[in-house]
Formats: sequence, structure tokens, C-alpha cells
Amino acid sequence: MSASTDRALRVPLQQLAHGRTGDKGNISNISVIAWHPALYPLLEAQVTEEAVARQFAHRRPRRVTRHLLPKLQAMNFVLEGVLDGGVNDALNLDSHGKALAFLLLEIEIDVPAELAPLLRQPA
Repeated sequence: MSASTDRALRVPLQQLAHGRTGDKGNISNISVIAWHPALYPLLEAQVTEEAVARQFAHRRPRRVTRHLLPKLQAMNFVLEGVLDGGVNDALNLDSHGKALAFLLLEIEIDVPAELAPLLRQPA
């Protein structure tokens, strides 16, 4: 963890949430689920469509859509055009895009110091 101000930490999203990836054709779905309900507002504020599009810029998504699931403290992102054509067309090693959740979980999030006890520490 690195301090970005006296009262906030800047940490990878994986310390606030876990993820799950699915695919359909050339579309990847990535779910982000908060480890603790108190962390969800930070996800909602900082893990935006724009932030995800920036994180995946090298994959040139045609569109990124976010669906909020506040009762589950989760969100689902639909990334269109990021799987090199999909499982039947792609030549990459991860044509299903299963590793894309890990890429998303690298986004850095600003966390107030008082929420630090809720963060998951790297193994």
C-alpha cells in the first residue's frame, strides 16, 4: 500500500474486491464483488466505465457498459470487442478472456485510512 495523502491509501482493486469473468462471442463479462459491504461505495465511485475502458485500452473495446448490483455489493462490466473475435476466431492463448478479471483487479483505488482494516492483503 502506498499513501497518496495523509488520510488515504492507494491500493489495487483486488484488495477491495474479487472478480469473475465470462464470455459470449467477442464480448467479455467481468463481475467485481466487494469483499465487504462498506467497500462497495468506493467501487461504485471509482470503478467506472471510463476507468475500465482506460485499463483495457490496449484491447480496444468498442464499448464498456457497467451494471450496478448494490444489493450484492457487486457490479458487472460488459466489454464488447475485447476477445479478438471470440473463442473460435482468436489466436491468443486466452480466447475465453478468463484472465481479464485479473487485469481489471489491478486498477488502483483510493481508500480512506479508516477502511484499511477491511482490505485483503496479498498472500
